[in-house]
Amino acid sequence: MSNIWRTVFDLAEKENELQTLELKTKLTHFWNDPEVAGKVTQNIHEIKEAVETLETLKKDFVDFKELAEAGAVDEAFFKKLQARVAEQEKTLFLSGKYDKNNAILEIFSGAGGRDAQDFSAMLLRMYEKYCAKKGFHFALLSQSFGEAGGPEGRIGLKYAAFEIRSKYAFGMLKREAGVHRLVRVSPFSAKQLRHTSFALVNVLPDLEESVEDLQIRQEDLRVDTFRASGPGGQYVNKTESAIRITHLPTGIVVACQTERLQGKNKEKAMKILYAKLYQLKEEQHKKELKEIKGKEVLAEFGSQIRSYVLHPYQMAKDLRTQHETSDVEGVLNGDLEAFIAAEVKLKN
Repeated sequence: MSNIWRTVFDLAEKENELQTLELKTKLTHFWNDPEVAGKVTQNIHEIKEAVETLETLKKDFVDFKELAEAGAVDEAFFKKLQARVAEQEKTLFLSGKYDKNNAILEIFSGAGGRDAQDFSAMLLRMYEKYCAKKGFHFALLSQSFGEAGGPEGRIGLKYAAFEIRSKYAFGMLKREAGVHRLVRVSPFSAKQLRHTSFALVNVLPDLEESVEDLQIRQEDLRVDTFRASGPGGQYVNKTESAIRITHLPTGIVVACQTERLQGKNKEKAMKILYAKLYQLKEEQHKKELKEIKGKEVLAEFGSQIRSYVLHPYQMAKDLRTQHETSDVEGVLNGDLEAFIAAEVKLKN
Protein backbone atom coordinates (compact mmCIF):
# COMPACT_ATOMS: atom_id res chain seq x y z
CA MET A 1 0.00 0.00 0.00
CA SER A 2 3.05 2.27 -0.21
CA ASN A 3 1.50 4.40 -2.97
CA ILE A 4 -2.04 4.64 -1.60
CA TRP A 5 -1.76 8.39 -0.87
CA ARG A 6 -0.70 8.91 -4.48
CA THR A 7 -3.97 7.31 -5.50
CA VAL A 8 -5.94 9.57 -3.11
CA PHE A 9 -4.11 12.63 -4.49
CA ASP A 10 -5.18 11.52 -7.96
CA LEU A 11 -8.78 11.72 -6.71
CA ALA A 12 -8.34 15.44 -5.94
CA GLU A 13 -6.87 16.04 -9.40
CA LYS A 14 -9.78 14.27 -11.08
CA GLU A 15 -12.33 16.24 -9.04
CA ASN A 16 -10.69 19.50 -10.16
CA GLU A 17 -10.69 18.35 -13.78
CA LEU A 18 -14.36 17.36 -13.50
CA GLN A 19 -15.29 20.77 -12.08
CA THR A 20 -13.50 22.55 -14.94
CA LEU A 21 -15.31 20.48 -17.59
CA GLU A 22 -18.71 20.92 -15.97
CA LEU A 23 -18.21 24.71 -15.98
CA LYS A 24 -17.68 24.49 -19.77
CA THR A 25 -21.10 22.87 -20.23
CA LYS A 26 -22.76 25.91 -18.64
CA LEU A 27 -21.44 28.29 -21.29
CA THR A 28 -24.15 29.59 -23.65
CA HIS A 29 -22.25 28.54 -26.81
CA PHE A 30 -21.32 25.06 -25.51
CA TRP A 31 -23.74 23.14 -27.77
CA ASN A 32 -22.93 25.15 -30.90
CA ASP A 33 -20.45 22.43 -31.86
CA PRO A 34 -22.17 19.07 -31.13
CA GLU A 35 -19.01 17.09 -31.87
CA VAL A 36 -16.88 18.97 -29.33
CA ALA A 37 -19.75 18.98 -26.82
CA GLY A 38 -20.13 15.22 -27.20
CA LYS A 39 -16.45 14.67 -26.45
CA VAL A 40 -16.62 16.87 -23.35
CA THR A 41 -19.71 15.10 -21.98
CA GLN A 42 -18.12 11.71 -22.65
CA ASN A 43 -15.01 12.88 -20.80
CA ILE A 44 -17.17 14.03 -17.88
CA HIS A 45 -18.85 10.61 -17.74
CA GLU A 46 -15.48 8.82 -17.69
CA ILE A 47 -14.08 11.08 -14.96
CA LYS A 48 -17.21 10.61 -12.82
CA GLU A 49 -16.75 6.84 -13.07
CA ALA A 50 -13.09 7.19 -12.06
CA VAL A 51 -13.98 9.46 -9.12
CA GLU A 52 -16.61 6.99 -7.88
CA THR A 53 -14.04 4.18 -8.05
CA LEU A 54 -11.45 6.20 -6.16
CA GLU A 55 -13.96 7.34 -3.51
CA THR A 56 -14.97 3.72 -2.87
CA LEU A 57 -11.31 2.74 -2.71
CA LYS A 58 -10.54 5.54 -0.26
CA LYS A 59 -13.50 4.55 1.98
CA ASP A 60 -12.45 0.88 1.97
CA PHE A 61 -8.88 1.84 2.84
CA VAL A 62 -10.06 3.97 5.80
CA ASP A 63 -12.27 1.09 6.99
CA PHE A 64 -9.37 -1.33 6.74
CA LYS A 65 -7.08 1.05 8.64
CA GLU A 66 -9.61 1.31 11.48
CA LEU A 67 -9.97 -2.48 11.63
CA ALA A 68 -6.19 -2.91 11.65
CA GLU A 69 -5.83 -0.42 14.50
CA ALA A 70 -8.46 -2.38 16.43
CA GLY A 71 -6.53 -5.60 15.85
CA ALA A 72 -9.19 -7.12 13.59
CA VAL A 73 -7.35 -7.59 10.30
CA ASP A 74 -9.24 -9.38 7.51
CA GLU A 75 -6.52 -10.92 5.32
CA ALA A 76 -8.89 -11.72 2.44
CA PHE A 77 -10.20 -8.14 2.40
CA PHE A 78 -6.62 -6.84 2.56
CA LYS A 79 -5.54 -8.87 -0.48
CA LYS A 80 -8.53 -7.72 -2.52
CA LEU A 81 -7.91 -4.10 -1.53
CA GLN A 82 -4.24 -4.44 -2.40
CA ALA A 83 -5.11 -5.78 -5.87
CA ARG A 84 -7.56 -2.91 -6.46
CA VAL A 85 -4.97 -0.34 -5.42
CA ALA A 86 -2.39 -1.92 -7.75
CA GLU A 87 -4.88 -1.78 -10.64
CA GLN A 88 -5.68 1.87 -9.92
CA GLU A 89 -2.01 2.79 -9.63
CA LYS A 90 -1.41 1.28 -13.06
CA THR A 91 -3.74 3.82 -14.65
CA LEU A 92 -1.68 6.66 -13.12
CA PHE A 93 1.10 5.79 -15.57
CA LEU A 94 -1.27 5.86 -18.57
CA SER A 95 -1.31 9.61 -19.17
CA GLY A 96 -0.25 9.69 -22.82
CA LYS A 97 -2.35 11.58 -25.35
CA TYR A 98 -4.00 8.44 -26.76
CA ASP A 99 -3.48 5.99 -23.88
CA LYS A 100 -7.25 5.71 -23.29
CA ASN A 101 -7.88 4.68 -26.91
CA ASN A 102 -8.44 1.27 -28.39
CA ALA A 103 -5.39 -0.31 -30.01
CA ILE A 104 -4.51 -1.69 -33.44
CA LEU A 105 -1.69 -4.25 -33.49
CA GLU A 106 0.27 -5.59 -36.45
CA ILE A 107 2.53 -8.64 -36.52
CA PHE A 108 5.18 -9.10 -39.24
CA SER A 109 7.18 -12.30 -39.57
CA GLY A 110 10.92 -11.62 -39.63
CA ALA A 111 14.09 -13.66 -40.06
CA GLY A 112 13.54 -17.38 -39.71
CA GLY A 113 11.47 -18.53 -42.69
CA ARG A 114 8.64 -20.89 -41.81
CA ASP A 115 9.58 -20.80 -38.14
CA ALA A 116 9.13 -17.04 -38.11
CA GLN A 117 5.75 -17.35 -39.85
CA ASP A 118 4.73 -19.98 -37.30
CA PHE A 119 5.96 -17.71 -34.49
CA SER A 120 3.83 -14.86 -35.88
CA ALA A 121 0.77 -17.12 -35.69
CA MET A 122 1.72 -18.01 -32.10
CA LEU A 123 1.91 -14.32 -31.17
CA LEU A 124 -1.48 -13.63 -32.77
CA ARG A 125 -2.97 -16.46 -30.71
CA MET A 126 -1.19 -15.15 -27.57
CA TYR A 127 -2.77 -11.70 -27.88
CA GLU A 128 -6.18 -13.16 -28.70
CA LYS A 129 -6.06 -15.34 -25.57
CA TYR A 130 -4.84 -12.38 -23.49
CA CYS A 131 -7.90 -10.41 -24.63
CA ALA A 132 -10.19 -13.32 -23.76
CA LYS A 133 -8.73 -13.46 -20.23
CA LYS A 134 -9.10 -9.68 -19.76
CA GLY A 135 -12.56 -9.43 -21.34
CA PHE A 136 -11.28 -7.18 -24.16
CA HIS A 137 -12.88 -7.23 -27.61
CA PHE A 138 -10.56 -8.77 -30.22
CA ALA A 139 -11.23 -8.40 -33.97
CA LEU A 140 -9.00 -9.59 -36.80
CA LEU A 141 -8.66 -6.99 -39.58
CA SER A 142 -6.28 -8.50 -42.11
CA GLN A 143 -3.89 -11.41 -42.50
CA SER A 144 -1.48 -12.83 -45.04
CA PHE A 145 -0.69 -16.53 -44.76
CA GLY A 146 2.70 -18.19 -45.08
CA GLU A 147 3.73 -21.41 -46.76
CA ALA A 148 1.40 -24.40 -46.50
CA GLY A 149 2.41 -27.97 -45.84
CA GLY A 150 3.91 -27.68 -42.36
CA PRO A 151 3.76 -30.40 -39.67
CA GLU A 152 0.26 -31.11 -38.34
CA GLY A 153 -1.09 -28.93 -41.13
CA ARG A 154 0.39 -25.81 -39.54
CA ILE A 155 0.26 -22.65 -41.64
CA GLY A 156 1.98 -19.55 -40.34
CA LEU A 157 1.44 -15.87 -40.99
CA LYS A 158 3.50 -13.38 -42.93
CA TYR A 159 1.37 -10.54 -41.57
CA ALA A 160 -1.66 -9.95 -39.35
CA ALA A 161 -3.51 -6.84 -38.20
CA PHE A 162 -6.11 -6.86 -35.44
CA GLU A 163 -8.02 -4.45 -33.23
CA ILE A 164 -8.28 -4.60 -29.43
CA ARG A 165 -11.16 -2.60 -28.00
CA SER A 166 -11.04 -1.67 -24.31
CA LYS A 167 -10.46 1.46 -22.27
CA TYR A 168 -6.69 2.09 -22.01
CA ALA A 169 -5.95 -0.69 -24.54
CA PHE A 170 -3.33 1.42 -26.36
CA GLY A 171 -1.73 2.63 -23.13
CA MET A 172 -1.41 -0.89 -21.79
CA LEU A 173 -0.17 -2.49 -24.99
CA LYS A 174 1.92 0.19 -26.70
CA ARG A 175 5.18 -1.16 -25.24
CA GLU A 176 4.54 -4.56 -26.80
CA ALA A 177 5.87 -2.88 -29.94
CA GLY A 178 9.25 -4.17 -31.04
CA VAL A 179 11.08 -7.33 -32.04
CA HIS A 180 10.08 -10.57 -30.33
CA ARG A 181 12.46 -13.56 -30.42
CA LEU A 182 11.68 -17.28 -30.19
CA VAL A 183 14.22 -20.05 -29.50
CA ARG A 184 13.03 -23.67 -29.80
CA VAL A 185 13.53 -27.00 -31.51
CA SER A 186 12.06 -26.30 -34.94
CA PRO A 187 8.95 -28.35 -35.82
CA PHE A 188 9.96 -27.79 -39.45
CA SER A 189 13.41 -29.39 -39.02
CA ALA A 190 13.69 -33.09 -39.85
CA LYS A 191 16.90 -33.20 -37.81
CA GLN A 192 15.23 -31.61 -34.74
CA LEU A 193 17.62 -28.67 -34.76
CA ARG A 194 17.29 -25.66 -32.48
CA HIS A 195 16.14 -22.58 -34.37
CA THR A 196 15.87 -18.86 -33.59
CA SER A 197 13.18 -16.81 -35.28
CA PHE A 198 11.90 -13.24 -35.04
CA ALA A 199 8.67 -11.32 -35.43
CA LEU A 200 7.98 -7.59 -35.28
CA VAL A 201 4.97 -6.25 -33.36
CA ASN A 202 3.67 -2.77 -34.19
CA VAL A 203 1.13 -1.06 -31.90
CA LEU A 204 -1.01 1.87 -33.07
CA PRO A 205 -3.70 3.94 -31.35
CA ASP A 206 -7.21 3.70 -32.77
CA LEU A 207 -7.80 7.31 -33.85
CA GLU A 208 -10.87 9.23 -34.87
CA GLU A 209 -10.85 10.61 -38.39
CA SER A 210 -11.15 14.14 -37.03
CA VAL A 211 -7.86 13.90 -35.12
CA GLU A 212 -5.96 17.16 -35.25
CA ASP A 213 -3.45 17.66 -38.09
CA LEU A 214 -4.32 14.35 -39.76
CA GLN A 215 -6.59 15.33 -42.61
CA ILE A 216 -6.60 12.91 -45.55
CA ARG A 217 -7.61 14.10 -49.00
CA GLN A 218 -9.56 11.64 -51.16
CA GLU A 219 -7.38 12.51 -54.18
CA ASP A 220 -4.36 11.20 -52.21
CA LEU A 221 -5.87 7.73 -51.96
CA ARG A 222 -5.88 4.80 -54.35
CA VAL A 223 -8.49 2.21 -53.39
CA ASP A 224 -8.30 -1.32 -54.81
CA THR A 225 -10.68 -4.21 -54.23
CA PHE A 226 -9.78 -7.90 -54.19
CA ARG A 227 -11.05 -11.24 -52.97
CA ALA A 228 -10.03 -12.20 -49.45
CA SER A 229 -7.84 -15.30 -49.51
CA GLY A 230 -7.27 -18.06 -46.97
CA PRO A 231 -4.51 -20.59 -46.30
CA GLY A 232 -2.87 -21.88 -49.46
CA GLY A 233 -4.13 -18.95 -51.47
CA GLN A 234 -7.73 -20.14 -51.89
CA TYR A 235 -10.40 -17.45 -52.02
CA VAL A 236 -12.67 -17.33 -48.99
CA ASN A 237 -15.08 -14.80 -50.51
CA LYS A 238 -16.62 -15.00 -53.98
CA THR A 239 -16.99 -11.22 -54.24
CA GLU A 240 -14.24 -8.61 -54.18
CA SER A 241 -15.16 -7.21 -50.76
CA ALA A 242 -11.60 -6.89 -49.43
CA ILE A 243 -10.09 -3.40 -49.59
CA ARG A 244 -6.53 -2.21 -50.12
CA ILE A 245 -5.83 1.54 -49.71
CA THR A 246 -2.61 3.23 -50.79
CA HIS A 247 -1.80 6.69 -49.43
CA LEU A 248 0.03 8.15 -52.41
CA PRO A 249 2.05 10.92 -50.68
CA THR A 250 3.65 8.50 -48.18
CA GLY A 251 3.35 5.15 -49.96
CA ILE A 252 1.63 3.61 -46.91
CA VAL A 253 -0.53 0.61 -47.86
CA VAL A 254 -3.27 -0.77 -45.61
CA ALA A 255 -5.86 -3.48 -46.11
CA CYS A 256 -8.88 -5.09 -44.48
CA GLN A 257 -10.51 -8.32 -45.59
CA THR A 258 -12.42 -9.77 -42.64
CA GLU A 259 -15.83 -8.13 -43.20
CA ARG A 260 -18.36 -9.33 -45.76
CA LEU A 261 -19.32 -5.80 -46.75
CA GLN A 262 -16.90 -3.70 -48.78
CA GLY A 263 -17.92 -0.52 -46.94
CA LYS A 264 -17.04 -2.04 -43.54
CA ASN A 265 -13.65 -3.18 -44.81
CA LYS A 266 -12.93 0.31 -46.16
CA GLU A 267 -13.92 1.89 -42.84
CA LYS A 268 -11.53 -0.37 -40.91
CA ALA A 269 -8.73 0.07 -43.45
CA MET A 270 -9.04 3.85 -43.09
CA LYS A 271 -8.78 3.42 -39.31
CA ILE A 272 -5.42 1.67 -39.77
CA LEU A 273 -4.29 4.37 -42.21
CA TYR A 274 -5.02 7.18 -39.73
CA ALA A 275 -3.09 5.30 -37.06
CA LYS A 276 -0.09 4.76 -39.36
CA LEU A 277 -0.01 8.41 -40.41
CA TYR A 278 -0.05 9.40 -36.74
CA GLN A 279 2.84 7.01 -36.08
CA LEU A 280 4.78 8.45 -39.03
CA LYS A 281 4.25 11.96 -37.69
CA GLU A 282 5.49 10.89 -34.22
CA GLU A 283 8.58 9.22 -35.70
CA GLN A 284 9.43 12.37 -37.67
CA HIS A 285 9.06 14.46 -34.50
CA LYS A 286 11.38 12.13 -32.57
CA LYS A 287 13.90 12.27 -35.40
CA GLU A 288 13.88 16.07 -35.20
CA LEU A 289 14.42 15.92 -31.42
CA LYS A 290 17.33 13.54 -31.94
CA GLU A 291 18.97 15.96 -34.41
CA ILE A 292 18.46 18.89 -32.01
CA LYS A 293 19.88 17.03 -28.99
CA GLY A 294 22.68 15.41 -30.97
CA LYS A 295 22.35 12.06 -29.24
CA GLU A 296 20.19 8.94 -29.21
CA VAL A 297 16.63 9.46 -27.96
CA LEU A 298 15.38 5.91 -28.34
CA ALA A 299 16.92 2.45 -28.48
CA GLU A 300 18.03 1.25 -31.89
CA PHE A 301 15.13 -0.02 -33.98
CA GLY A 302 15.20 -3.78 -34.41
CA SER A 303 16.59 -4.66 -31.00
CA GLN A 304 14.54 -7.39 -29.38
CA ILE A 305 12.32 -6.49 -26.45
CA ARG A 306 11.36 -9.99 -25.33
CA SER A 307 12.66 -13.53 -25.74
CA TYR A 308 10.66 -16.73 -25.53
CA VAL A 309 13.00 -19.69 -25.00
CA LEU A 310 11.52 -23.20 -25.21
CA HIS A 311 14.84 -25.06 -25.62
CA PRO A 312 17.32 -25.87 -24.03
CA TYR A 313 15.50 -24.33 -21.03
CA GLN A 314 12.14 -22.63 -20.43
CA MET A 315 12.24 -18.85 -20.05
CA ALA A 316 10.28 -15.80 -21.20
CA LYS A 317 12.14 -12.57 -20.42
CA ASP A 318 11.54 -8.90 -21.16
CA LEU A 319 14.90 -7.28 -21.82
CA ARG A 320 13.76 -3.78 -20.76
CA THR A 321 12.00 -4.47 -17.45
CA GLN A 322 14.00 -7.66 -16.73
CA HIS A 323 10.73 -9.38 -15.78
CA GLU A 324 10.99 -13.10 -16.48
CA THR A 325 9.17 -16.37 -15.91
CA SER A 326 9.82 -20.04 -16.59
CA ASP A 327 6.16 -20.54 -17.59
CA VAL A 328 6.69 -19.79 -21.27
CA GLU A 329 3.69 -21.90 -22.30
CA GLY A 330 1.51 -19.83 -19.98
CA VAL A 331 2.77 -16.60 -21.55
CA LEU A 332 2.16 -17.89 -25.06
CA ASN A 333 -1.35 -18.82 -23.90
CA GLY A 334 -2.11 -15.22 -22.95
CA ASP A 335 -0.70 -14.84 -19.42
CA LEU A 336 0.81 -11.44 -20.21
CA GLU A 337 -0.47 -9.41 -17.25
CA ALA A 338 2.80 -9.40 -15.27
CA PHE A 339 4.82 -8.36 -18.34
CA ILE A 340 2.38 -5.58 -19.27
CA ALA A 341 2.16 -4.28 -15.68
CA ALA A 342 5.96 -3.95 -15.63
CA GLU A 343 6.00 -2.28 -19.06
CA VAL A 344 3.34 0.29 -18.11
CA LYS A 345 5.70 1.70 -15.47
CA LEU A 346 8.45 2.33 -18.01
CA LYS A 347 9.01 6.01 -18.75
CA ASN A 348 7.47 7.35 -21.95
